[in-house]
Amino acid sequence: MSTAILNETAQHEVHGEAHHEHHHQETFLTKYIFSQDHKMIAKQFLVTGIIWAFIGGLFSVVFRLQLADPNATYPFLEDFLGHWAKGGKLQPEFYYALVTMHGTILVFFVLTAGLSGTFANFLIPLQIGARDMASPLLNMLSYWFFFLASIIMLSSLFVQTGPASGGWTIYPPLSALGEASQGSKIGMDLWLVSMAMFIVSSLLGGLNYITTILNMRTKGMSMTRMPLTIWALFFTAVLGVLSFPVLLSGAILLLFDRNLGTSFYLSDIVVAGKIMPNEGGSAILFQHLFWFLGHPEVYIILLPAMGMSSEILSVNSRKPIFGYMAMVGSLFAITILAFLVWAHHMFVTGLNPFLGSVFVLLTLLIAVPSAIKVFNWLTTLWRGNIRFTPAMMFAIGFVSLFISGGLTGIFLGNSALDIHLHDTYFVIAHFHIVMGVASFFGLFAGVYHWYPKMFGRYLNNTLSYIHFWITIVGAYLIFWPMHYEGLAGMPRRYYDFSNWESFKNFGGLNQFISIIAMLVFAAQILFIINFFYSIWKGRKVTTLNPWNANTLEWTTPIRPGHGNWPGDIPEVHRWPYDYAKDGKDFIPQDVPVGDDESKH
Repeated sequence: MSTAILNETAQHEVHGEAHHEHHHQETFLTKYIFSQDHKMIAKQFLVTGIIWAFIGGLFSVVFRLQLADPNATYPFLEDFLGHWAKGGKLQPEFYYALVTMHGTILVFFVLTAGLSGTFANFLIPLQIGARDMASPLLNMLSYWFFFLASIIMLSSLFVQTGPASGGWTIYPPLSALGEASQGSKIGMDLWLVSMAMFIVSSLLGGLNYITTILNMRTKGMSMTRMPLTIWALFFTAVLGVLSFPVLLSGAILLLFDRNLGTSFYLSDIVVAGKIMPNEGGSAILFQHLFWFLGHPEVYIILLPAMGMSSEILSVNSRKPIFGYMAMVGSLFAITILAFLVWAHHMFVTGLNPFLGSVFVLLTLLIAVPSAIKVFNWLTTLWRGNIRFTPAMMFAIGFVSLFISGGLTGIFLGNSALDIHLHDTYFVIAHFHIVMGVASFFGLFAGVYHWYPKMFGRYLNNTLSYIHFWITIVGAYLIFWPMHYEGLAGMPRRYYDFSNWESFKNFGGLNQFISIIAMLVFAAQILFIINFFYSIWKGRKVTTLNPWNANTLEWTTPIRPGHGNWPGDIPEVHRWPYDYAKDGKDFIPQDVPVGDDESKH
């Protein structure tokens, strides 16, 4: 037994030395470009995600200009967009392309790759006590497949006929027929190829995350001692590995329909008076395949934000997380139920009413684990010794948005109400608050909290608080009024509402929403400036554990090298939430349990 321990210790030391030696031999290419260090790969995902977030946000500002005043012209738009904005007025087909690309970029490239890719890569080895991912090579390939997908998607913005324009859900027959619109031509093929590359990236990453968490935890790190962040990232990876291949198959079959004359999704189609030869397909099949990924995708985006917010709320409340096992159980329940509710997106497709009622029940059931999480977050905050750091502000903002956005999902989960609300601004409001903005708040909370560990410097606090307040107030001012537009029946994705007497009344409200959207976008530019400026000029971190947290990443050096710990990996003796215990403010996981302590 003792020989085995000595051998293991020797291996750890050799491993540490090997990493240290390797670190010194690295070139610029192997350190910053083709890096196999999980921390550098996390930064690559984060920076690429920030670039995409800027592009996707900019698109929303451009199409909000159109919605603010459909008859106005903006000469500068023609300078930037050429024939897509003739005479300074956005062309209808390009408006739809912008809406499509905005959704695609933010859902997949920012909130999936940017959120999971960054924090799963960065935190999993550091928090479970591993030198790196199970396969650093596959980890590097995961980023480069994402980068390739990004280049292909970006190139679709510059083709003559424009990028894909079938909505971010890319429903056939519009997306399956090149003749249907300008945005159904080469831009659509590039969209599908890009998404195939993106899915390969997600699968490589997800398999790596699962393997690392199951097999590479340090001594003493049982599953029930893992931080909630790791549980959330684990379930996220499971969701992705099981659901993304379904979208991949859907996209490949759509490519076949477009280019090889098959009819998986097409039947009885007439285009410009010409009867198409396709027979036997069903456009509804694509919806099933898309939403079988699309609903788990909501939680692929939300779960990492939930896990990180749980960690940040506990650290900054100086209290143990309330109901740890209930939190893990609710994450598991959400993971299971996420696969069983996809058809609530399809209540208006002629779905059998009895089948619809089953999906209504399952949809409302998912509110139970969500409510458990909300209750436990609020109870963690209750009577806590709260430190209002920027990360804590965003974590509390996440809880607020998750509650208010989630409640409107109960409306949409009712199949009778959904007939009226489907494809209206009510769906936009719900979807953006509960998933879009809430997940962004989880992302921002994570960046603010772990930035000192990523870069060895702090972000500017004043800019951080300005960023928070403008973003949360702006998010509610943008999306809350949209619920009322949706209840009035105002359809989404329309280019010009001024032709309808019933929707003209919302002209002033649309202008107001557009102005706030531009202010919120400006606040995100402030964050980007703060982020990049602080990498080089921010206040230096001088203590190993600036937040007095318990998890293992704060036991590494301020700027950990490749391999994370220069000596042995710490052994874990307790759970990660020993705050305000036995007269101590916090007790890190690697501190042995005293004889008079209760064990965890």
